[in-house]
Amino acid sequence: MLALGATPALADKISVAGENYTPTIWVDPDGCEHWVMDDGVEGYMTPHTNRQGIPVCRRGNPCGVMHSDQFFATNSARISHAGKARLAQFFASTGATAYIIAGHTDSRASDQYNMRLSFNRANAVAAVAASTGARIADVRGYGERSPIASNATAHGMAKNRRVEIICIR
Repeated sequence: MLALGATPALADKISVAGENYTPTIWVDPDGCEHWVMDDGVEGYMTPHTNRQGIPVCRRGNPCGVMHSDQFFATNSARISHAGKARLAQFFASTGATAYIIAGHTDSRASDQYNMRLSFNRANAVAAVAASTGARIADVRGYGERSPIASNATAHGMAKNRRVEIICIR
């Protein structure tokens, strides 16, 4: 921060006293945990680097895959009572420090609709997690963009309609 009337050379020598810098932690889409302080200092949470000195990030492997047909009605982001109970038990038993919730759909409907539906379903699961005291690091909706099976068959589409829960330990 440059004080009024200060030159850039003087600005390097000015310090702000009495301010508290609180670190913030987030996980980017590649699974890298970062920290940043209010003064702009940023770093990676993962201390491992490859041979080129680039940080190696934790890849998020799902610790839970919930097939959305078991929890949601067609075209809905509302979780059934039985689904909420199963999810609450899951979050209470995993022992993770935080979670990333990612929603997915099959390829039926438009991309825009599927993106919104997958995000709303992920948010619904995150709300159940938060109600158990779980820390949510991120909520994502991928729509139909990350299929794990072919959308050419009913069985494949059912596999693609899912909510993945990534545990950060």
